[in-house]
Parts: sequence; C-alpha cells; structure tokens
Amino acid sequence: MRPLVFITGASSGIGQALALRYHQAGWRLALAARRQSEMQAWLLTHGVGADDGQCYSADVSDANSIIAAAHHCLRTQGVPHVVIANAGISIGMDTSVRQDLDVLQQVLTTNVTGMAATFHPFIEAMRSRDLSDRRHGSMGTLVGIASVAGIRGMPGHAAYCASKAATISYCESLRGELKPQGFKVVTLAPGYIKTPLTQKNKFPMPFLMSAASFADQAFQTIERGTSFRVIPTPMAWVARILRILPDALFDRAFKNQPRKHRAN
Repeated sequence: MRPLVFITGASSGIGQALALRYHQAGWRLALAARRQSEMQAWLLTHGVGADDGQCYSADVSDANSIIAAAHHCLRTQGVPHVVIANAGISIGMDTSVRQDLDVLQQVLTTNVTGMAATFHPFIEAMRSRDLSDRRHGSMGTLVGIASVAGIRGMPGHAAYCASKAATISYCESLRGELKPQGFKVVTLAPGYIKTPLTQKNKFPMPFLMSAASFADQAFQTIERGTSFRVIPTPMAWVARILRILPDALFDRAFKNQPRKHRAN
C-alpha cells in the first residue's frame, strides 16, 4: 500500500503546500485542521478521492481534539509513515499588559503542547508497525515545524520565539529518546514563507520564499531524515550568525525592529 502522511494545519499555508507536494509524490493524505470544509474543498479541487486522502476536524490547542483525530486516522487509514506537526499561531505580546499573558499561554499551548499531542497517539502505533510496512528501515518519521525565530528572541515576538525555541529543544529531546528505537525525528525551521500568517507582518522579511518552494525542500529533507534544517539556505547562514552574535551586537542590531502585531 502507498505510504501515508498525517499533516496538521493543513487548511492553508505551509500545511496545504506540504499536502500538495506529498500528493504529487504519490502519498496518501491524512489532513487535520479546524477548518474541515476548506480541506474538503481543497481535496475536491485537486481530485483527491477518498482512497487517496481524508480530512479530520481538529484543534491542536485542545489535546483531546487532536488525539481523537489521530485515532480516527488510525482506524480509517492505518498508521502513517510520516507525521508532520505543522499547525501553529503567531501573535505579538507585551508583558506589561495582563491579557497578553493569556496570549503567551495560548501560543505555547498551540505551538508546543499541540505538537506533543499530535505525535503522542502515533508513537505506539508506529512502534507496533509490521516489518513489511516500514520505509527505509524506519518505524516512522515525526516532523516538527519550528522557525528560525526560535534561534534568538526578537523584540515584540516573545511568545512566538519562545514557542519555537521550545519546539526545537522538544524535538531534539524526542530524537534522542526515539532514535534508538528506530524512529526518525526531523526539525524544520522555516525562514519567512509567503502564507496567510506572514501577510500580516508589517516589517521586512528577507529571503521570503513561496510555500510551494518550501514544501519541495521540506519533502526532500524529510525523505533524507535530516535531523535539523533551516529553509531556505540563505536564512540558514543568518541563523548561524545569530547563534554566535554577542548579546551587545544582537541588541544593537535589533533595537529598532518593528514589533509583532498584538491580538488587540
């Protein structure tokens, strides 16, 4: 049987672009997002029949919701070979404003706990996978979509940067836990990708790339089982510089950085 990929946040942006790339590669699709009607319309538009793709209504900020969707997928389509925890949100915050503490909690719950809840139902199912159903000798591949924003904390981006830094560390920990058991854990850190999420940004976005171009590079990276990659390559060089840039220089470089828009 053709391999199966499970993707969260698949109703738009990166998730939708990844779904198209995997469909073009002949994979079956299991798509999860809050906007089920939009996923169903996308499947219809691209001629994806019931045997090739299914969609599941789920909210990753609610662990029980995404876990229920995962179990539905397991019953309906079987065990995925790749699980991509892509769903996430980006909202600016001001720590001096009381309601923005709730924003911080919302972002961390969605971007970090939601990722763990996405992976959780599939680990035991993948571990029990029949030998004949494994790809490249692997139990399965878990993919976390982080961000280059997780490398250093940007002014006004505290919630998002903190969540993506946590995503990177979480996936690194998970890789150490599961690699000895035959799993692959891949962390992808996109730079600026042209999606509905970034259209709201009111600041320069260097090396902006299309979601389709990102999906193509992401697909190849996941197939290789690369543990960590920043996409696109020019942003990877920026990330390397940011990692080693002394705090004084970093603070000077970003002191006038426009803040991420707040929820209100």
